[in-house]
Amino acid sequence: MNSPTVRMWAAALLVTSMVQNDAWAQAYPSKPITVVVPFAAGGPSDTLARVMTERLRESIGQPFIIENVVGAGGTIGVGRVARANPDGYTVVIGNWGSFVVTGAVYALQYDLLKDFEPVSLLATEPTVIVAKKAVPANDLPELLAWVKTNSGKVTMGTSGVGGPSHIFGVFFQKQTGADIQLVPYRGAGPAVQDLAAGQVDIMITGPTIVLNLMRAGALKAYAVTAKSRLTVAPEIPTVDEAGLPGFYMSVWHGVWAPKGTPRAIVSRLNAAIVDALADPTLRSRFAALGQEIYPREQQTPEALGAHQRAEAEKWWPIIKAANIKAQ
Repeated sequence: MNSPTVRMWAAALLVTSMVQNDAWAQAYPSKPITVVVPFAAGGPSDTLARVMTERLRESIGQPFIIENVVGAGGTIGVGRVARANPDGYTVVIGNWGSFVVTGAVYALQYDLLKDFEPVSLLATEPTVIVAKKAVPANDLPELLAWVKTNSGKVTMGTSGVGGPSHIFGVFFQKQTGADIQLVPYRGAGPAVQDLAAGQVDIMITGPTIVLNLMRAGALKAYAVTAKSRLTVAPEIPTVDEAGLPGFYMSVWHGVWAPKGTPRAIVSRLNAAIVDALADPTLRSRFAALGQEIYPREQQTPEALGAHQRAEAEKWWPIIKAANIKAQ
């Protein structure tokens, strides 16, 4: 069976397949591309996706159709893309929650790390550590000292069980040794409202939802949980500067295609995204949304894959140890 004739036939078949795939990739895209957003219309992921695809239309020369497929923490939409034809015409804009957290809190019918082709990181929204204005601490070390002095009495608002601010609150307790009462709400909005009203003491959340309250003096901001200061709020020090080095947390977004999508098509999509992310207008709109665009060297498919794996290694043990389950 391993005769020269068979080997020649196999080699010819391989070459034919490569030529066909190359021709297919060169013709791509020849029709609209569906972008699945696994969350509701009007939310942060949906808004980012619409800004992004508006610019991508120019880069790639075809319309992008946003399809909101909601439910089960994003797993329904992500699962749909996992099962989609790997031809480059269905992709997903997911985030830290749908491509990391769900792997620890749901029994998934797909493998987050194996059933997708990473395309590109898009942007990240680091969180800020904030408190009601009545908290006496003037900086982060004083806040940590106050929390420990009032061990078991301090309350931290969260956007709900399994949400980013809940998981980040668990991480805050783990890293600081603080005993805090986590108070779940139905979303970040109601939690921030109660924080400003003095009903809860502290919170870790995205900057855009608290920025106006902070600047109006209704809240105190102590640090941003990232290596760099925020473009939208450069007056807030980083955790490294404020005295809690390495305490990094953010909700980041990326683009994935179904497993088996040809490499040439992934590269074509990636090139279009890189081009879009360099556009000054898009960068300005992202900044207004509190989104920090990743540096060019982190916009590769390889960088997204490595980042997702590192985040899973970091967060899955923390989530599982806290016994956080899907609600």
